[in-house]
Amino acid sequence: MQIASAENWYETRQIGDGVTWIYEPFIKEYYRCNIWHVRGRDRDLLIDSGMGVVSLREQIARLAERPILAVASHTHFDHIGTHHEFADRAVHPAEAEILAHPTRANTAADYYVADDSIFTALPPGDWKALKYEVMPAPAQTLLEEGSIVDTGDRSFEVFHLPGHSDGSIALYERATETLFSGDVIYDGELAYDAGNADEMRQYVASMKRLLDLPVRMVHGGHYPSFGRDRMLAIARAFLAEFDR
Repeated sequence: MQIASAENWYETRQIGDGVTWIYEPFIKEYYRCNIWHVRGRDRDLLIDSGMGVVSLREQIARLAERPILAVASHTHFDHIGTHHEFADRAVHPAEAEILAHPTRANTAADYYVADDSIFTALPPGDWKALKYEVMPAPAQTLLEEGSIVDTGDRSFEVFHLPGHSDGSIALYERATETLFSGDVIYDGELAYDAGNADEMRQYVASMKRLLDLPVRMVHGGHYPSFGRDRMLAIARAFLAEFDR
C-alpha cells in the first residue's frame, strides 16, 4: 500500500460561520473522524482531534495561532488521537479516565486497528498497526449535561447523549441552531451494540431528545454535514427499529 506524507495527511474545508472541517483523507470514510475547528473571539474550539498518527498542530497552522479548547465528543481512538497536543482539554466525566489513561482496549483501537484495512494509504514513518496507541491527555475541564462552552463571542450548550458510548456529548449553539453531534448521530451507518439492552435504552432516549431540538445544521463525527430534515429522518429510522 502507498505511504502518505505528513504534509498531505490532513485536508481542510471552510464550512462558513467560522467553522473549518478538518479530516484525514487516507482513512476510509466509515472510520474517518470529522475534526471541527470553530473560531472564537477569545479562544477557539476544537471538537475531536482525529487518529493521531500525524501531528495535527504541526500540519494545520491555524491550530497553533491562538488559545484552543480541545473537546472530546467521546474517547474512541479516532476522536482523541491528538488531544495531547493541546494544553486545554475537556470531556464528559464518564470518560475522563479513558482520556487520561487510554489503552487499545478502552479506546476501541484493539477492534478497529488490528491491521491496515482502515486506510487507503498508510501513515508516514514506521507505522505498525498493532503498535498504535493513543497518547494520554488528561482533561482540565469536565463537561456535564448543561455545561456551557464559551469562546468569548459564541456559546455552546453541552448535551449528554449516551448510547454510542457512556460519555458521548454534543455541543449545541442556540444562536445559530448548530449541533456538533459527535457520533450520536451522523449521516452514515451508526455504530452501536444492538445486543446491549442498557446501551440501546440510552441510545433511544438520546435520539428522542434530538427530535424536538431546533436545529438548522448538524456537524457529525463522521460523514458530511446535514440539516434538520435529514436529522429527523435518521433519528426516526433508528427509533422505529429500536424503540420497543
